Amino acid sequence: MKKSLWIGGMLFISSYLLIFSNLTFASEDDIAKIQGMIMDLDFKKSTMIVNEKLFIWSPNTVISNDKGTPITIDQFKPKAWVYIQGEREKNNNRIIIHRIYLLPKYIGKKERPLYPFME
Repeated sequence: MKKSLWIGGMLFISSYLLIFSNLTFASEDDIAKIQGMIMDLDFKKSTMIVNEKLFIWSPNTVISNDKGTPITIDQFKPKAWVYIQGEREKNNNRIIIHRIYLLPKYIGKKERPLYPFME
């Protein structure tokens, strides 16, 4: 009797931890923060490929340079470095850009404190 109660308790605790750990990870997977080089850019479709992932911008996308000053999207070119904050679409394999920053170069870990938008 005591052994079956112990096994039942362990199963209950394990299933509880499994369910709630999956819910926590699911919410973090929707947000994308990435630094990379633009591989391809299509102004007509409002898309770009960075690090082999498809990104889409909209009229609501905040577009800035490395100092946080607003700029226009036509200043972006292939092989330019960018930092993107966006949200993954659940049905498609693309990311909607909320904020995008044009960087002067790759920003390493030691230099990131100089750029407050890089968390």
